[in-house]
Amino acid sequence: MRTSVSDDSPAALFRRRFFSSTSALSGLVLILLMLGIAIFAPLLANEKPLLVVTAQGEWSFPAFRSLFSTRSPEIFIELGFNFCLLYFPVAALLILILRRKPAVWKSVGFLTAALLILTPFLSGSVKFDGTNWNSEIQRIRQEGGFVLTAPIPYGPFDTLGVPYEGPSKRHWLGVDHSGRDVAARMVYGARVSTAVGFLATAISLLIGTFLGLLAGYRGGKTDLAIMRLVEIVICFPTFLLLLILMSIMLDYDSRQSILLVILVIGFTGGWPGLCCLVRGETLKQRALPYISAAESLGVPTGRILFSHLLPNVSGPIFVTFTFNVAGAILAESSLSFLGFGVQDPAASWGELLRQAFPDPVTYWHLTLWPGLAIFLAVCAFNFAGEGLRKAISPE
Repeated sequence: MRTSVSDDSPAALFRRRFFSSTSALSGLVLILLMLGIAIFAPLLANEKPLLVVTAQGEWSFPAFRSLFSTRSPEIFIELGFNFCLLYFPVAALLILILRRKPAVWKSVGFLTAALLILTPFLSGSVKFDGTNWNSEIQRIRQEGGFVLTAPIPYGPFDTLGVPYEGPSKRHWLGVDHSGRDVAARMVYGARVSTAVGFLATAISLLIGTFLGLLAGYRGGKTDLAIMRLVEIVICFPTFLLLLILMSIMLDYDSRQSILLVILVIGFTGGWPGLCCLVRGETLKQRALPYISAAESLGVPTGRILFSHLLPNVSGPIFVTFTFNVAGAILAESSLSFLGFGVQDPAASWGELLRQAFPDPVTYWHLTLWPGLAIFLAVCAFNFAGEGLRKAISPE
């Protein structure tokens, strides 16, 4: 049997190695599940109906209208995920429609769709709906209308239960200390963990990659200065440094928002280790003939760094990125558990764990579900990272 050239290409070999690993595949599925829950949270847990058809035949979509406004103190994160919820299906549809069109048409289509969807978010014309939908739904159904609710018919801020109530038919995962549904807050807490994990790690990746490329390529005093900076940062215990910085921010009356957590974790996270890794890979590539050829032709330094060196050292960067996302999620949960991270009423897995601190056994539902979610999220990224590592360098 003949093997086609495409079957032996690096991309095909990478896919074959990655998907042959059960643990890597399981990690990928869990990551996609976490991303799906974070993006589609308003469709999974919402006090507003997804669809209302009155007895007079009038249709409305209250949950859709609420996507453009939020009660959450983390406005940028909530509206950012709501934008993704609306944009991704439209982008998928455009891919199908424009798949045979030139690249210019595709770019214009994606940009136009993004601007149209972004307009109501920026205009502020859609105000928050303060309707008491709990009683309104009952009234519409009594009059013969139809109401389609989310699987979890509660929002993350609705106080409709008995404080610390255990799991029941009405509240699947129980109720927190303020009478809010734990399942709803778990769903919206996935947004916090996803945002912190990816955005904070992206900041670390940019810093570590740029400094590592620069140190490895320029060498000399530049390399010496960058590596001394890395050694200074490494000397501080990362989590202790996080606590110190968050405490300083609190002393200056700074509101402890998720954006602040992202910045602190991003600038103190895993970039020193990534910098050392990229520097080592760059030193190996620096000695190869293609770099000398590019220099002899007068190619600018920026182009050598980002067009020639970066693609050839990108494999370890992707692997490190995956592992660092897990570390960022764990750091955010730990900060929130200690009261230095995302603050109530914003939903966070670490904040839910903190509520069970007075009596973890009695309030077991506030210990089990957030702890299990954090465990699965960290394992998912570690499994996927290990699968990437083996797929990129099987030896």
